[in-house]
Amino acid sequence: MKTTQWELLQKIGFVRVSGTQQEKQAAELLREAVEACGEKARLEMFEVADQSIEKVSCATEKTSYTVTAYGGCGETEDSGITAPFYYMEYPGAVSQQQASGKIVLVNGYLNYKLYKALVESGAVGFITYNGEARDSAETTDIAHRELRDKLAELGRLPGVNMTIQDAMRLVQENPKMITLVVQQKPLKAVSQNVIAEIQGLTRPEEVIVLTAHYDSVEYSTGVYDNGAGSVILMELLQHFHDHQPNRTLRFIWCGSEERGLLGSHAYVDTHEDDLKAIRFNVNVDVAGAVLGHDSAWCLGPIELEAMVKTYAAQAGIQLEVKSEVYSSDEVPFSDQGIPSVSFMRFGERGANYIHNRHDVLDYLSADSLAKTTQIVLNFLKQLDQSVVFPIERKIPEDQKKKIDEYLNKTEKK
Repeated sequence: MKTTQWELLQKIGFVRVSGTQQEKQAAELLREAVEACGEKARLEMFEVADQSIEKVSCATEKTSYTVTAYGGCGETEDSGITAPFYYMEYPGAVSQQQASGKIVLVNGYLNYKLYKALVESGAVGFITYNGEARDSAETTDIAHRELRDKLAELGRLPGVNMTIQDAMRLVQENPKMITLVVQQKPLKAVSQNVIAEIQGLTRPEEVIVLTAHYDSVEYSTGVYDNGAGSVILMELLQHFHDHQPNRTLRFIWCGSEERGLLGSHAYVDTHEDDLKAIRFNVNVDVAGAVLGHDSAWCLGPIELEAMVKTYAAQAGIQLEVKSEVYSSDEVPFSDQGIPSVSFMRFGERGANYIHNRHDVLDYLSADSLAKTTQIVLNFLKQLDQSVVFPIERKIPEDQKKKIDEYLNKTEKK
């Protein structure tokens, strides 16, 4: 008996971090689901960086804080590095000057701009935090973060992550000196993309690629992000198995998206010759929220946004449509000049959770999942049934700049 969309989401709803056996298990489950639909799938392996954290600590004269090390960050001697503590509230000229020679606590996500400010300031180490102040100790997990390649190119500072509660305690303690110890061993792991293809009936040489990542972050069952997108892709595959498309549809369930779109980058890097035939990318990332709204973010000529808006209006769908970079697997394709639309159903604040232990089925529903599935399916049918492909294969210059900024090829002004 065919597994329903909701049943498949339940089946893959376990923690499946990049490069782990659990991610491989999820990939195999998706391959089995493809075969149950009557199609064939293959796994394409690619290598990802990994680390074995040998030693990590963060301590002041009064307090020892529980922390995790940034994977791939700089290392310290066995005894650690001791330096003055500084809380950088905002990365401006004054705070950069004051951060010199210090171990610095920063606010927010450690993006390229913030890390560059730390390196240029002469900081000797950094501390970040995650969570919400209202979290209880029992429901707080300290995320294991990594210093991604583009940041590491600026220089590898030793860094750790702590809970937001400990960050508040550290600021209130305001110690003169603080000691970080970070020691790790670099390793390699294997991730994989799951790939299936349905040949087009009348225009097989024109390819539409459909993507959704299936990995999760640690501690998270990742049903909203992005088990939901993965099972939507499976539903689309079943439909087009039953109703052969005019154009070739290539389905890619991407691994290791949560670590910087590694699966879609790996596909693009290893299929350079195949990219010429790809006319469009449809990406699905987050769906199923009971309370939320559906969105479509476009990368491509101005006509694309107008086309999606017209589609929604004609279908009577309230759809938020904009031309913008979405942090997901469409980016590597559009970076190669391939137009894309990312569909998502954003959960409302307080009614849905992402990248933590609260991303669970309780806040999703089969009806909401089916609603987004239908939106994506009908748009895809419209593309596929067009006599002439309706969207020119190009990315405007202003969007190219945004993609370059997102990929840290250039700095955001």
